[in-house]
This record gives sequence, structure tokens and C-alpha cells, in this order.
Amino acid sequence: MLAACLLSLSGCVSHKKFNLLQADYNASQVALAESQTKVKNLEYMLDQAKKNNQELKDQYAALQKTLDQSILTNQSGNTNIAKLVDEINASNNYIKRLVEAKSKSDSLLMVLSNNLTRSLNTDELRDVDVKVLKGVVYISLADNMLFKSGSYEISPAAMDILSKIAKIIKDYKNYSVLVEGNTDNVPISRTNIRNNWDLSALRASSVVQVLQDRFDVDPARLTAGGRGEYNPIATNGTAEGRQLNRRTQIIITPSLDQFMDLIDKAPDTDK
Repeated sequence: MLAACLLSLSGCVSHKKFNLLQADYNASQVALAESQTKVKNLEYMLDQAKKNNQELKDQYAALQKTLDQSILTNQSGNTNIAKLVDEINASNNYIKRLVEAKSKSDSLLMVLSNNLTRSLNTDELRDVDVKVLKGVVYISLADNMLFKSGSYEISPAAMDILSKIAKIIKDYKNYSVLVEGNTDNVPISRTNIRNNWDLSALRASSVVQVLQDRFDVDPARLTAGGRGEYNPIATNGTAEGRQLNRRTQIIITPSLDQFMDLIDKAPDTDK
């Protein structure tokens, strides 16, 4: 349009003026093209800035989510640690009570053993062996002191020893008493006794009944049992070994009630 005007005016203006107008027109076109290029560049930069801004928003949202999760996890971890500490303290207290109960029981058993040993004279100690093993008092009585060979009738000579044992048992009322008969492996030949099982059980029963009937030990605390020839402490291949195996043991054990009560009160760690 401008060119047409210029041509129409060419007849009216000098050639020099026409060239000046033509130069101005060309310069304007160049400036317009440059402006359009700048606009496009600015539009591209704006689009990139918008994209970068969205990416930053997304990254911020992800970081915030991670932070929130970390806070929740840390709070949960603190709760779990506190719970674990409480459980450890409860378990330590429970173990402490068990150890105290066990120590008290061991001390009482040692006193019981010492009292019994001091009550026996030198001759009696040859036929009686008193030991404390693993929280239990074992009183082992020689077979030849208690019974005649192949018999389960208690000899009069054994009564003094059994009376002293009965006194100790009665002094410790919270302890259970197991009387256990043992034999060697030589078969029994009595018509009224079938085998060594019978003999060992009858001997244990005889001791229990003497403790009850003669010395007033509470029968509810007593148990009689026979182990026959199957609990040897020496070889049955020699006379000395067989003599050691023929024995009656009085086994004194603490009442399990206090330990069962502690077990029932064990800390619950499943909550």
C-alpha cells in the first residue's frame, strides 16, 4: 500500500525524496521483523519459565510429602522406642524377682542341709549322704542301714535317723518331699515281690509311712516312688557298686507355687 502510494507520488516528488522514503520503509520492515523475533523469543522464554515453575511446584509438593512422612515415621519410632524401653524395664524387674526368689530358696535349702548334717552323729553320717544340687536337697540313705536284704521292712536302727530327717522336714513346711527307692540289677527272688520295680516302690512306701505314722509328717507333702535298677550311680559289675546303687533317697524340693505365681505375673510383651 505504501509502495503504491510512493509510486503514485513519484511523479509528484523528486527522485531523491523517493529514495529516502524507500529507505525509511525498508528500515521499518527490518525493525518490524526484529520486533516479531523478539516477541517470539519472549513467548518461548515465558513458556519455559511456566514449565520450570510447575516443576518447582511439583518438587516442592514431593518434598513436603516426604517431610510429612518423615515426621509421622519419627513420631511412630519414638512411640515404639518408648514401648520397647518399658518392656525391657518390666522384663528386668521380672527377672530380678525370679532371681531373688531363687536365691532365697537356695539359701533356705543350704540352711536345711546344714541343720540336718549337724543333727547327725559321726556313725550316722556314714550311712547318710546329704547334698544340695540344682536347688534340691538329696538325702541318700544306705540300703543296709534301712532294710534287710530283699526286704522292705524298716529296721529299728534306722528310726533315729528318720526321726531327725522328719524334724527337719517338719521345720520347712513349704517344701515337698519325694521318697525314691533304688536297687541294683540283681533279680529279686521273693515270692511276694515280682521284681526290682516292686522292691524299690515298696521300700519308698515304707519310708513314707514311717514319716507319716511315727513322726507326724503331713502326708500331703509326701510322694513315694520306685525307680528299680534303672537309676544307678555306680557300676553293677562290682559288689561295692551294687551296694551304692541300693539306696533310698529323700528329695526335698521348694514349693513351686511361688515360682508359678511369678510365671503367671510375667510381663505381657504382645500388647
